Amino acid sequence: MTPPVQVLGPREVPLGGPRAMTVRRTLPARERSFVGAWCFADHYGPDDVSVSGGMDVAPHPHCGLATVSWLFSGEVEHRDSLGTVAVVRPGEVNLMTAGRGISHSEVSTAGTRVLHGAQLWVVLPSASAEVEPRFEHHVPEAVHPASGVEARVFVGSLWGSRSPVRVETALLGVEVVLGAGASVALPVPDEFEVGVLVDRGSVDFAGARVAATELGVVEAASGGGGGVRDGRSLVLTARAEGARVLVLAGEPFGEEVVMWWNFVGRSHDEVAAAREAWESGADGSSSGRFGRVEGYEGDVARIPAPGLPGVRLRSRGNRDRPARPETETEAEPMS
Repeated sequence: MTPPVQVLGPREVPLGGPRAMTVRRTLPARERSFVGAWCFADHYGPDDVSVSGGMDVAPHPHCGLATVSWLFSGEVEHRDSLGTVAVVRPGEVNLMTAGRGISHSEVSTAGTRVLHGAQLWVVLPSASAEVEPRFEHHVPEAVHPASGVEARVFVGSLWGSRSPVRVETALLGVEVVLGAGASVALPVPDEFEVGVLVDRGSVDFAGARVAATELGVVEAASGGGGGVRDGRSLVLTARAEGARVLVLAGEPFGEEVVMWWNFVGRSHDEVAAAREAWESGADGSSSGRFGRVEGYEGDVARIPAPGLPGVRLRSRGNRDRPARPETETEAEPMS
């Protein structure tokens, strides 16, 4: 039986403070919050940097999540409060686990002419939400699981390739490039939710068409997706123009969280405390919970947190969102 595919379209969102760039966001969506523990997907470019100005995201904080950066073209310099300075290039992954708290900046390099990539977040389970922050960089080797297909596994393992970057839940992240008319089966465990974010071209995924910039999602076998799923049903097929996609998969994330600005917590009060901790270092006199990013040179020294709404933030799980009670609200992540 071919499982049904939920297709999520993107919406345009300005990202990154004074010199904002526009990204296409497919997660979180009104229809669902997570694919596995993947909780955030921004897709941007290809942007001519001479016109757009490129990426310049001043120091900003994170907690309760991990960020995953993947590029198709261009270069981005990452600096964080651990003292890390690392450049991510096409075919390489930067994974930063924020845990209890970290801050970082992201700036496209002077040599970048076209900027094109994806910024992804992973929500951390409650047992790992307060881990010590860490940063990892990895360059996956290309594998060729079928004729006309090239893949790079940047999180998890597939087709005999395993990424060494550490994650706190069972996850998979893979770039798959398909030539004209090429096809490949995804041998992903039945207990994984599977998302396919299409960068260019379009694909038939599990029997449904998913166009460029869209995210197609198939539920886990036990997730009420409409029937028993087997690996043979998860087939990607490119059309005549070929395609490039990101496969994002993982075990269903069963917890409810509060996602607001750059923070993930379990309650309004946790998020409010994170905001207060970041704003307490606004004068630069104290590094505090989120540390200090050294060496960033930009128009502003940091991105200030927006004001909290006048009502309590509500938690969300991976479900259709009910109508909001008048006493609760939520806000989307901003960077």
